[in-house]
Amino acid sequence: MGLEFTYTEGQSPLDEEEKEGLKIKSISTREELDEFEQQNIEKAIEWTLKRSFSIEEILTEQFIKDLHKRMFDHVWIWAGQFRKSNKNIGVDKFTIGIELRQLFDDCKFWIDNKTFSDDEISIRFKHRLVKIHPFPNGNGRHSRLIADIVIEKVFRKPIFSWGNKDLNKQSDTRKTYINAIREADNGIYLPLLKFARS
Repeated sequence: MGLEFTYTEGQSPLDEEEKEGLKIKSISTREELDEFEQQNIEKAIEWTLKRSFSIEEILTEQFIKDLHKRMFDHVWIWAGQFRKSNKNIGVDKFTIGIELRQLFDDCKFWIDNKTFSDDEISIRFKHRLVKIHPFPNGNGRHSRLIADIVIEKVFRKPIFSWGNKDLNKQSDTRKTYINAIREADNGIYLPLLKFARS
C-alpha cells in the first residue's frame, strides 16, 4: 500500500500488516486518515448519547472491544480486535486480557469503596486503559471516550473537555496532555485530572 504516516509524540506506529487493514484505499495521508476516523468516531459518540450503560456493562472486555469497533469500523478491518503485535508502549500482546480483567476489578473496587473522587476514578481507568494499549490504533481517543462514558453514565456528571482541542494533532495542548499522562505513569494524577477539565 505504501502508506507513510508521520506520528506525533505518544502515538504508536502501525506495522505493515495493520496498515493493510485500511478499508478506504484512497487514503494516502495522515490528515485524510484522521478525517475519516473522526467521522467514524462521531457516529460512535452519537450511539453513546442515545444509550445508558451500567458500570457492569462498561467493565467488560466485550464493551471495550465493541466501543473501539464502533469508533473505527468504517476505516479499519481490525477495529475492535486486540493488537497482534507489540508496540513501543503498552503491555505484551499476550497479557492484554489479563491486564484488562485486573483493571476492571480495580475500578469496581474504587467505585464500591469510593476510593477516589468520581473524576479520579474515571481518569485512572482511562490512564490504565491507554497504558495497556489494547488496539493497534486509536487507544488515546478510545480511552478518552470511555472516561467520558464513565463520568456521564455512571457518575451522572458532565463529560471531560480534554483541553478543548484535537489531541490527535501536534500542539502545545497535546504536549501538556502527554506530559500529564507521563506524570500519571509515575502515580501523579493531578495534572491529568486538571487537564481533563481544562
